[in-house]
Amino acid sequence: MPFVHFAGQKVECLPGANLRTVLVRARLPLYNGAARALHCRGMGACGTCAVKIQGRVSEPTELERVRISLPPHDRERGLRRACQVTVQDDD
Repeated sequence: MPFVHFAGQKVECLPGANLRTVLVRARLPLYNGAARALHCRGMGACGTCAVKIQGRVSEPTELERVRISLPPHDRERGLRRACQVTVQDDD
């Protein structure tokens, strides 16, 4: 089973698990500042769960590509939205 490494922690999850769900259930600090209270709850609309990814995950959807290219994000930074990512492997 894959492991997710985030904020100095290591969490095991099932292949195909939604990354946001894994991080929230493990009580890891995915959101900061006002985003702790003001986020879209994983619906893919806000972009507050942007994370840097290493390892095998699902390909970005068109919705994610569009949202991650809008401010305050920049597509060149290589961030993904945790709510739109499914974990495939930790390699």
